[in-house]
Amino acid sequence: MNIKVRRVLFTFALLILAAPNLVAQKVETGFLNRSVFVNRSEYRYQVYIPREFTRSRSWPVIVALHGGGDYGSDGIRQTTFGLARAIRLHAERFPAIVIFPQSHADGTPGWQLEGGRAALAALDKSMKEFKGDPSRVYLTGLSAGGNGSWYLASQHPDRFAALVVVCGFISEFKGHTSGVQYPALAPASAPDPQTFIARRVSTLPIWIFHGDADQSVSVEESRKMNAALKKIGANVQYTELPGVDHNAWDPAYERDDLVEWMLKQRRR
Repeated sequence: MNIKVRRVLFTFALLILAAPNLVAQKVETGFLNRSVFVNRSEYRYQVYIPREFTRSRSWPVIVALHGGGDYGSDGIRQTTFGLARAIRLHAERFPAIVIFPQSHADGTPGWQLEGGRAALAALDKSMKEFKGDPSRVYLTGLSAGGNGSWYLASQHPDRFAALVVVCGFISEFKGHTSGVQYPALAPASAPDPQTFIARRVSTLPIWIFHGDADQSVSVEESRKMNAALKKIGANVQYTELPGVDHNAWDPAYERDDLVEWMLKQRRR
């Protein structure tokens, strides 16, 4: 056997040996189906993986909480609009892992109870699976998901690097779509509910969005939280959208400067 033939056979053998490793390294991208179990209940979620994903570096992670109209167990409904819609329209703006948990339609206040624990479990699982950067984990939510964002951030401020709340609320509230009764986030003994929550999240950079024509969640919810955060010197900015009803999420998540701002924040 001559030298040239030996070299060809040797190269071919190396390719065969390397093939399994190359397949193992390939990662599916786009919106992927996943699930976690909390108290033996399955919670389905989707996780968005950018096309340029590689395991050679760590990635920022965004957790996006849906509103009261998307409770369920299909694991898909929560990705029909909001941040998922913005990603589908402008994928190039989102070089990040984005988690879309779904809270069950069980009549409970969503993210304040088991749904919130499921969201954090989905975060933990995705961090391990897709090499998330612990210093760059961001939380956002709209409407009831805004309530959930205030809640989870106030309970676990050390887990996040920034908070974006869209038409959220902290007061007692009954969902117009779901009929769910949401307890107030601050205890009844708190003399100022907004200040109580503001102090709990004051270590985080925060951006609040709300439409001034919102007929579902009063814009006063966000105005008062903004004022309370500013009063204690927190890093907060507030964007009030003139003439916008409850759907403040489309104009908010459409902003490329919002994503840029978010991804620049790092947990201290």
